[in-house]
Amino acid sequence: MRLKILYHTGATLTRLISKLVFRIRIRGKEHIPRKGGFILASNHISWYDPPIVGSWCGREVYFFAKRELFKNKFFGWLISRTNAFPVKRGAVDREALQMAHKVVADGFGLVFFPEGTRSMKEGFLDPKPGVGLLATDSECMIVPCYIHGSNRLKKVLLGRDRMSVRYGKAISAEWVKSIPKDKAGYQTIAAEIMNRIAALKEIDYPDRSARASH
Repeated sequence: MRLKILYHTGATLTRLISKLVFRIRIRGKEHIPRKGGFILASNHISWYDPPIVGSWCGREVYFFAKRELFKNKFFGWLISRTNAFPVKRGAVDREALQMAHKVVADGFGLVFFPEGTRSMKEGFLDPKPGVGLLATDSECMIVPCYIHGSNRLKKVLLGRDRMSVRYGKAISAEWVKSIPKDKAGYQTIAAEIMNRIAALKEIDYPDRSARASH
């Protein structure tokens, strides 16, 4: 795996557009590890989240993309050159998990959305245990991240809201290793990640609900 031209170009354009057009505010980049594999775990509110969260972290990262997107040969070729790889949704995809493990083992970052899908409301969705499974298998650190405003582009453009990304202090690989490798353990990791993301939200948006009501 090496830095690809399309990936580098796309990341640069994403940073330029989000900064010049949407005036994005970035905080906490010092928490991104300078080397070694890691999981970058973020809330998910927009289709734009993967490139925004990934391009601003300063490290080469990879992404899951639903398998259906690769059915179109040209589009599949294009997104694969921007570090996306297919995953089958709604089931355990062993091939995708192996690829994710290789990404981390090779020293790259992996963008992961613990909620599993986009949240359509102010709060967060309950996290899925998949991120815990991947983290324990990879025995790597996890960097929590909170993104805001990517689902409100019109308001951002009109100055009624502000797009922002805040990276948080990493959950250590040692802590991850201490958690049992079972369903309860995977859920424990997922819950801790979402608590960290909620805490990051509270720093910049303390007046907003941190979690969705159920």
